[in-house]
Amino acid sequence: MNQLSQTEKLAQFEEFFAIAHEFSVNVIPLAKAVSEETFESLIPVPFLLSSDNASIDQSALRSIQSMRGVSNQLTDYLQHQSRKIDLLVGYILKQHDDESTRASGVLFGGSGIRFLSEQDYQIGQLVELKIFLDVENVAIYSHAEIIEKGSQAEQTCYTVIFQQIRELDQDILVRASLHIQAKELQMLAKQRRESAKE
Repeated sequence: MNQLSQTEKLAQFEEFFAIAHEFSVNVIPLAKAVSEETFESLIPVPFLLSSDNASIDQSALRSIQSMRGVSNQLTDYLQHQSRKIDLLVGYILKQHDDESTRASGVLFGGSGIRFLSEQDYQIGQLVELKIFLDVENVAIYSHAEIIEKGSQAEQTCYTVIFQQIRELDQDILVRASLHIQAKELQMLAKQRRESAKE
């Protein structure tokens, strides 16, 4: 755990774009920080599959789209197959979502997350996070530090920054946040167009 001030930790949380979005997260207190090697060994296999699958999908589709003469039907077929795999991986991941440690995520980004919980965590406490995003069946495993707490809707709102997260997983969180923002902006533009027609 690095020895940053509270202000520096909050600034670190703001380094990446974050978006308000509801998701499920398992929060498990950690006794101490672990080595990077130990952290990697603790990542559940389905979480590795989820991340790797999302990454492979992105690069494969870019490759296919850049090829000339490849039909849209092939791309559609591969996207349907990918969706089937996503659903299967999503089902497997649901088995790792432990109701006894579940909290309600309200914001996520590349630096950390914000969640609501009735549990009492302390600022500076290390926690294991299992983040479940409904966007493309993404599940991320990380170790994080509680850097801020406040109250919201009769629960405690915690802000955490990632202490250990795979770079690939961090990239996936950034892409997912931008994807959600793009969808929200498209919906807003559509609503404006429909309002203008009335």
